Amino acid sequence: MKLLLTAVSLLIFGTLSSARAEDPLDVLVRLLGQKDDPQFQLDLLHGMSDGLKGQRSVRMPQDWGTIEAKLGSSADPGVRSLVLTLSLTFGSRRVLADPAAPAAARRTALDSLVGIKDPELPPSLHALLKEPSLRGPALRGLAGYQDPKTPEAVLDAYASFDAALKRDALNTLVSRPAYAKPLLVAITAQRVPAKDLTADIVRQLRNHKDPELQTQVASIYGTYRESSADKKAEMDKYRRMYSSGGSQPGNAGPGRVVFNKVCVQCHTLFDTGGKVGPDITGANRTDLNYLLETIVDPNAVIPNEYRTTGRSLAGIPKSAGDKAVVLQTANELVTIPRDEIASQRQTELSMMPEGLLTPLSDQEVRDLLYYLTRLGQVPLPADAVGK
Repeated sequence: MKLLLTAVSLLIFGTLSSARAEDPLDVLVRLLGQKDDPQFQLDLLHGMSDGLKGQRSVRMPQDWGTIEAKLGSSADPGVRSLVLTLSLTFGSRRVLADPAAPAAARRTALDSLVGIKDPELPPSLHALLKEPSLRGPALRGLAGYQDPKTPEAVLDAYASFDAALKRDALNTLVSRPAYAKPLLVAITAQRVPAKDLTADIVRQLRNHKDPELQTQVASIYGTYRESSADKKAEMDKYRRMYSSGGSQPGNAGPGRVVFNKVCVQCHTLFDTGGKVGPDITGANRTDLNYLLETIVDPNAVIPNEYRTTGRSLAGIPKSAGDKAVVLQTANELVTIPRDEIASQRQTELSMMPEGLLTPLSDQEVRDLLYYLTRLGQVPLPADAVGK
């Protein structure tokens, strides 16, 4: 059968390099359906496999679904194996949908189908959101499709995702306005916590030029402006300073000491700290760019609840009744009777001051940033305990 294998390989190579009136792959698949001889099937499948070596995401031939179903249960293990291999090359949805198929084969099929942007794939991806081993690539794959059922499918499963999957889900939902609008509705309805959207994800939302979407974003996340050239240059300076510290840029223990000096009054981290600003324990702290944007230019993105309000007092309104306003200042919670308030206004400035890193040494900056990127609390240095 060597001659047959060579002829098949050449035929397939010709398919990939020139246009024909009828695709030779379709001809070969039709031949497979006409012959019941296992050896013939094995030889023809070998020839097809050899001819397609090095090729990915090849168009699925006509009638392959019928052949896959028929020969996939062949008594010959070689035939079954080659059918599976070719099905993966063709991006078979049958392999993907089969929970009994090997996990690696299903992942390969998924990658192949996403790679060729199979138009019938979204329903399969929605179903995979319930399968832990394929949730991540399914979520990422959905970003490539405009399917009206995707937002609700992702939002329904969102609460069951871990932190990494939630980030995949949010990146998909903010990838296009038609997905972002249902996400913002879900945030308003508290199906998705607003704090789950880190600054970079909110920035993606703001990059869409849809007026309705921008109104929704502003109502939840407040004002936003691009950082100035000076601020960007300052971030670059601290980024270079941090990277100059080597493979371990700083020391977490001393960094905690710096945090206690400049940050702890307003921010909670690992259940310790003030309540003026947001609890940053769950923030996107492993992203150095996010940290520098937040610290160096805190007025770029100001959540509505962290805009300052005041007269001679500046702070965050915690409650506002008919008789009094409760204001969280930098160091205390103040209750102000309504009849003592001459005027009240909301500013476009954050309670967080600029220039926090300016008085610090290079090593203190590295230590603070390194500490902020840790996933768990670290002990204070021995000489700082009790201070």
